[in-house]
Amino acid sequence: MPTLVSEAFQAEGAEPLSLKPVFSASGIKGKRVTALSPQENALTDFIQTVIAEKPDIDSPFSVLDLGVVMGLMDKWATKLPTVQPFYAVKCNPNLSLIGALAALGSSFDCASKAEIEAVLSLGVSPNRIIYANPCKSESHIKYAATVGVNVTTYDSKDEVEKIRKCHPTCELLLRIKPPQDSGARSSLGLKYGALPEEIPELLSVAHAAGLKVTGVSFHIGSGGGDVRAYHGAISAAKSVFDTASLLGMPRMRVLDIGGGFTSGTAFDAAALKINAAIQSSFGNEEGLVVIGEPGRYFAETAFTLATKVIGKRVRGELREYWIDDGIYGTLNNIVFDYATVTCTPLACTSKPENPSCMDFKTYSSTVFGPTCDSIDTVLTDYQLPELQMNDWLVFPNMGAYTTSSGTNFNGFSSSVKSTFLAYSSPITREQTML
Repeated sequence: MPTLVSEAFQAEGAEPLSLKPVFSASGIKGKRVTALSPQENALTDFIQTVIAEKPDIDSPFSVLDLGVVMGLMDKWATKLPTVQPFYAVKCNPNLSLIGALAALGSSFDCASKAEIEAVLSLGVSPNRIIYANPCKSESHIKYAATVGVNVTTYDSKDEVEKIRKCHPTCELLLRIKPPQDSGARSSLGLKYGALPEEIPELLSVAHAAGLKVTGVSFHIGSGGGDVRAYHGAISAAKSVFDTASLLGMPRMRVLDIGGGFTSGTAFDAAALKINAAIQSSFGNEEGLVVIGEPGRYFAETAFTLATKVIGKRVRGELREYWIDDGIYGTLNNIVFDYATVTCTPLACTSKPENPSCMDFKTYSSTVFGPTCDSIDTVLTDYQLPELQMNDWLVFPNMGAYTTSSGTNFNGFSSSVKSTFLAYSSPITREQTML
């Protein structure tokens, strides 16, 4: 019987998270982790040090701040103490990030064989994985069965038949479409989720096939949706619980509230709505297990991207720069995740005495990626100081849907090539998360 809840995740009354389990975690153990100073510019100073120590470094590269990840887990445990996080691997499959989250008690949302393999490769128990993809190929379902991943989602009759044939001991969560459009950056209701009128038949078909439907899942959309949508979605999930009971099925026990969380004040607002909605719809229902599928919440602010200036053109007061990453690489989030990116200069080559270019005149600038496609434009009309070849641009908040969806278009392998590990102090971490 899948446990779904990691024993390592101790929310209520938990002690501050220890560094030792994280630094000794698979994916991190044996790697250099640099402690950042509590100064506001500590991360920038670290990037400058990396560039100075490795002048021939493969660019672009990123920095993963494990202190940010730990702070976010602390906050999750405080604000959503009854919700077990299942990190959505698709958001960023970096093994050091996955290893850190595993050590901190997170479980994992995987959507493919490759994602399951990645998590299992770090020694994570298959009981801590949910195969959260409502439409799976038969070969991937068979693989899940062989490795002991025994919980998945569905929203169609055909999926029931595939699971009955390929993994008949697998437990199911019925994925429903939330009743309210949350206005999120990426709406998933267009592709997944059973409609209200489809629910009784989908429950009956699974029950008749001898499969256990143990809960309900939903997703209000990815990236900053209206948190009021949680109330209607959780209420709708409770209706599915009641419908299953009326059909004579065993009482459900799992509520999966999906992902789409962002860090900062938006998370605080979402947590308040979620806690109130669970209490309103489910009260103190005995044995209820609530899980969530955060991806960008843990990944987005933990990663910083550093890219090198590889070309320049001056047209009057306009400055045009080419960098060695772009929208076909790590910065694909501009197109596919509707991200608004920002950057700061590091003029390590042209202004080593003042690489941050403080008090320098700025110019309206365009920043292009390295490919020959004119769509590969990262920034337009962006104020930057005068930069030269081999200077750098640093992009914060570059962990969500970046490296996971880059390409090799035009022969450029322009996604992040190396990831350096750092750890910020609580003061630095607080500044990073604002």
